Amino acid sequence: MTDIKSMTQAEMTAFFKELGEPAFRAKQVFCWLHKGAQSFDEMSNLSKSLREKLAGCCYIDVPKVERKQVSAIDGTIKYLWRLPDGNCIETVLMRYKHGNTVCISCQVGCRMGCAFCASTLGGKVRDLRPSEMLDQVLFTQLDSGEPISNIVLMGIGEPLDNMDTVLRFLELVNSPDGLNIGMRHISLSTCGLADQIDKLARHRLQLTLSVSLHAPDDETRSKIMPVNRSVGVERLMQACHDYFRETGRRISFEYAMIDGVNDSDAQADLLAKRIRGMSAHVNLIPLNHVEESPLKPSRRVKEFQRRLEEQGITVTVRRRLGSDIDASCGQLRRKAMQQS
Repeated sequence: MTDIKSMTQAEMTAFFKELGEPAFRAKQVFCWLHKGAQSFDEMSNLSKSLREKLAGCCYIDVPKVERKQVSAIDGTIKYLWRLPDGNCIETVLMRYKHGNTVCISCQVGCRMGCAFCASTLGGKVRDLRPSEMLDQVLFTQLDSGEPISNIVLMGIGEPLDNMDTVLRFLELVNSPDGLNIGMRHISLSTCGLADQIDKLARHRLQLTLSVSLHAPDDETRSKIMPVNRSVGVERLMQACHDYFRETGRRISFEYAMIDGVNDSDAQADLLAKRIRGMSAHVNLIPLNHVEESPLKPSRRVKEFQRRLEEQGITVTVRRRLGSDIDASCGQLRRKAMQQS
């Protein structure tokens, strides 16, 4: 059976040609799928014989809402989706003045092992398919009734560890006959797989690359991010500088502020030195508390910000959304796993 929703429009056209069907039928089915059709029977402008033919060789999966939490503070909505194979993933809808942003997952679990992240507890189970990434955007929009204008790939999983799927998802969500969300409205977050950043640069996509740096020196970063033991800050920063030269796109550096670990003046100075020479900004993140982690939120966020700004670095402090609903990635799934 074929996962038809994971097909690009070009692939679907070729597939319908093999079935002996005209190309316009592929476009009709593509549009139905990207409007949230849950079965071929809903596709009323297709003949009964074609619907039966498609049902015999293709399947349409749909996630189910396992849990839904709505913040009483800012209206943030967090979804725990149950996939057909029983696994769960998380999606968060965040409301901003400039539009609604959905934060989606790309894997069930994560194998990167970052010390401050709940998503990696329990490791990686499997990669998501393109359709399962698309469904998070599509069904969040349909369930909430809110139009989505921006996407961040910052949920559970490492996007560049599932790169082929992510690239296909980007093509799907960017399609004019689908959700038609432009690349400049999409951010991709990575923990720093340097070789994969090099590959991504060659695609010259107009998305925003967000690098989860969290420390400017190898000693500190290797303690909190195991990926650094095989890559190293020097190699990662070289990939970032190369990415900027190749794409011309500004890079965002994510930096979770951890008390007594990565928040010293010396580390702020080294961070400024590392990113100088490229168009970049630093996004300081007040650490979310994870019960299993001994790491605590920094008390020096303002001082660290001021130190960077004095050296000409553009800095923002991430606004905390959904603090009353476990809105940081992985926490709701972790609780569901514990209960089951």
